[in-house]
Amino acid sequence: MPHLFVAVTAHGYGHLAQVAPVVTELKLRLPDLEISLQGNIAPAFANARLPAGYHHIPLAADVPLPMDGPLTTRWAEGLADYVAFDLDYPAHQARQRRLFEQTRPDLVLADIPWLPLDVARAMGIPCAGLCSLSWYDILAESPVGDQLPSALAQRMQRAYGGADLFLRPAPSMPMSWLPNGRDIGPIAQPLVRDPLRLHERFGRPVTEQLVLMQFGGTGRLQLGGGPHLMDNVHLLSPDADAGRGREDLTLIDADGNSVLEVLASCDALITKPGYGTFAEAACNGIPVLSVERQDWPESRWLVDWLAQQVPLREISASDFAAGQICEPLAELFAEGIAEPVVPTGVAEAADLLIDLIK
Repeated sequence: MPHLFVAVTAHGYGHLAQVAPVVTELKLRLPDLEISLQGNIAPAFANARLPAGYHHIPLAADVPLPMDGPLTTRWAEGLADYVAFDLDYPAHQARQRRLFEQTRPDLVLADIPWLPLDVARAMGIPCAGLCSLSWYDILAESPVGDQLPSALAQRMQRAYGGADLFLRPAPSMPMSWLPNGRDIGPIAQPLVRDPLRLHERFGRPVTEQLVLMQFGGTGRLQLGGGPHLMDNVHLLSPDADAGRGREDLTLIDADGNSVLEVLASCDALITKPGYGTFAEAACNGIPVLSVERQDWPESRWLVDWLAQQVPLREISASDFAAGQICEPLAELFAEGIAEPVVPTGVAEAADLLIDLIK
């Protein structure tokens, strides 16, 4: 049976969330497809997003950037981690080679560690990158970009550019330097909108506006402004810390499916710039209140794209901490649900990848 080997960066949940719909589509087209997942991903989240029966290898293929909460990256520390990883690169290559020799994949798909692509190419295994960014582009455009060692930069560029394909789902950073880049549509898992069922599920009156507040897997933000902000508005969040002291918030399960179900039927979303949440919002037509992520190089591409798809307002982290969200939320409610964007990137990616598997 064909074997798909998926390697993801464990920088929050976004990279697995991005690649998972494509993996699911490939499994539908190739029912006997064997799937391996490499990455330090929480099993509960992986189980919620991937087809049953996959094999999990909880082994990192790269180094995630350290964060201070969901908005602030510790860039100097992160660059030091990347440099240390590169200094020990021959050992990482040998380990990855042994892993491929043991698992014998027919296709390596990375979102977006460069090491598996590098080793797969050296071993003659078909390989593809799929991501709205590359770690080379993030580091090069970051506040420490002028300190990025040229040897590390070149190694990352060779690995990404040497894959058979590098799929850039909308919205992506340009990454125009890639010789193998291929632009595709957005990737998401939209669900049927059913606001009445959502109100019933949480025992909330139908006159209330339900707002999902979630910031992904890289930490939490604390909403200020007191225990209750707006009449006839109720918050839903997977973050236990966010619920402390709040009268207007109900906790939801943190697994991937529960968040997607709430997102599809809520009236607005409070989040930060990030591919997965922004793409899901667009493909469900959900208005978004976005807390600015000023030091993240990908943000402007995400925000500019989402503003063309759904009602969008941006606020600063300080305004969020002070609870100053009532006015922009009211504006989003007035604009209402948008026409959902079709996630054409899922089928487009599967069309291209299935040829590599075969």
